[in-house]
Amino acid sequence: MTTNRLDGSLYTTIQDRIATLEFGHPASNSFPRTLLDRLTKELNILSENKDVSVIVLTSEGDRAFCAGASFDELVAISTFEEGKIFFSGFANVINAMRKCSKIIIGRVQGKAVGGGVGLAAACDYVLATEAAAIKLSELTIGIGPFVIAPAVERKIGVAGLSELTLAATEWKNAYWAKEKGLYAKVFETQQELNIEIESLASALASYNPDALTEMKNTLWKGTENWDALLLKRAAISGTLVLSDITKKALEKFRK
Repeated sequence: MTTNRLDGSLYTTIQDRIATLEFGHPASNSFPRTLLDRLTKELNILSENKDVSVIVLTSEGDRAFCAGASFDELVAISTFEEGKIFFSGFANVINAMRKCSKIIIGRVQGKAVGGGVGLAAACDYVLATEAAAIKLSELTIGIGPFVIAPAVERKIGVAGLSELTLAATEWKNAYWAKEKGLYAKVFETQQELNIEIESLASALASYNPDALTEMKNTLWKGTENWDALLLKRAAISGTLVLSDITKKALEKFRK
């Protein structure tokens, strides 16, 4: 599957029971809503594909992993309904990742911000490079990372989530993320990262696919309420984004 460049790109390749799902966008691999919708649909399709045992989620280029949701679309929100739909984009992707029957390996080659951190947290196993610093800066513009918070908290705990969100202007380096449990391993170079990704994915693809699915279900036990929870969180953000404080903050960022 591919999408046009204007709305970003999405490519899926399948080889030896490994599906590599690569997304991209000129604005630091950020996500317009249409691309989030397409990623959700593609994850659902791969979940049902009996020729796939494992998914590698990656982004294009050698710099940013993901800058989160589209800033242009964020500043254009003018109604609660628009806001709720906008913030539901990552809610739907995270829920698709959570319910996907395949193990998802995250390949994080560069910085992740906002929803990009949520994507990494929703993977079952993440490998990264030293360049893969993370930041949740939502409070600086008057909103918060409410939609992705359950996924991030599940990986790094309440204390880690608190540190990451309240120090909203600070980057946390890849080794901080590894220490907290977001990343499993950190590598100096992308070449080393790619070798480890290939090795791990090949090993997983050789295992009993039914066992992998049962393991996936085990790993996500206790998150069955997320379909409703994440949409409720999207509504919170949809309300906050209309506040005068947030509008002024966004205008300052845009300038």
